[in-house]
Amino acid sequence: MPITTAPCRPLLVTADPELLDDLLRLAAVAGVDVDVAPDPIAARQSWARAVLVLVGDDQSLAVHRVGARRRDDVVLVGRDLDDASIWERAVGVGAEHVALLPDAEPWLIARFADAVDGGGPRGLTIGVIGGRGGAGASTLAAALAVTAMRGGRRAMLIDADPYGGGADLLFGGEHAAGLRWPDVSTANGRIGGQELRDSLPCIGELAVLSCDRGDPLELPAAAMSSVLAAAARVCDPVIVDLPRRFDDATQVALAATDLALLVVPAEVRAAAAAARIAAQLTRACDDVRLVVRGPAPGGLDAHDIETALGLPLAGRLKAEPDLGAALERGEVPAGRGRGPLAEFCRNLLASLPLAERGAGGLVSSVDAVSGSPDPWLGWLPL
Repeated sequence: MPITTAPCRPLLVTADPELLDDLLRLAAVAGVDVDVAPDPIAARQSWARAVLVLVGDDQSLAVHRVGARRRDDVVLVGRDLDDASIWERAVGVGAEHVALLPDAEPWLIARFADAVDGGGPRGLTIGVIGGRGGAGASTLAAALAVTAMRGGRRAMLIDADPYGGGADLLFGGEHAAGLRWPDVSTANGRIGGQELRDSLPCIGELAVLSCDRGDPLELPAAAMSSVLAAAARVCDPVIVDLPRRFDDATQVALAATDLALLVVPAEVRAAAAAARIAAQLTRACDDVRLVVRGPAPGGLDAHDIETALGLPLAGRLKAEPDLGAALERGEVPAGRGRGPLAEFCRNLLASLPLAERGAGGLVSSVDAVSGSPDPWLGWLPL
């Protein structure tokens, strides 16, 4: 049986048709394409570069006899729970793990997904929420994602507010091909991070999961959990535009959030309204910081709001008089990399411990958030 030469796929080495069917089914559940070889000779071309190798117990002695090169990420797969000698054969093929079906099926699904998603560190998840309606939280969330993308990051923006009109509108991408929340709302359990990212509308290295303009969808907590876990395995940062409704999905999102930003206009009434949000945020998230947005019509100082809410100040977002008009014209928040909003986002991202990951995953330099002069790339067709 010929095999393909793609370097990033898991490799299955088995001539047992029933075992092969089971492994292909598990790979499909994980959303992973695989290469298949019936014996170690046929597997030789892909053995070293496959991201994961699963050896069927029917081929374990053959793999040992041909002296296949020892490598990491080899799993021996069998069925007989009572066969103690399988552990000896695992040593012979250099396997790190023995997976016995059917008990090990959930573990193998997760192992398939981890292999293709690249493993490594989890991306930083940043939640953004407004202290009152119209505080500018959605704009800041979009600008953070755009700034991360301009700095070379594989970012993802997740719209968690079904009553917000859709994050894709901020990018002029409401007609872009790709999945929206109604398409992924039934997700339950583990989903592949790369599979999710590849299914979303992307602009450069920024993927966007948006609500649509249909009837508001109550986002299921299970789907929110699955999406955020998948996103953090392949993107850094993951920016979540949070609603001011603390339903189950919002609570799940906050539990997965490394940093929550509360956006409060520099107004007395806005600060009073934000106090209620702040109380709920601090119960759900360990790191909550305040973003005070100008202008301050009454001269209210950011430190006054910081003291009133009892939250550390992440920064002051200076007034940007032309921002509203620019957004109405369809310009992307911080898309040109200039102005107070873009500067705030660069400074904030530069201060955070973003994860490092090599090729195929997250970029490797925290300094990448310094910005790029490259022009806006436009929505990528899927």
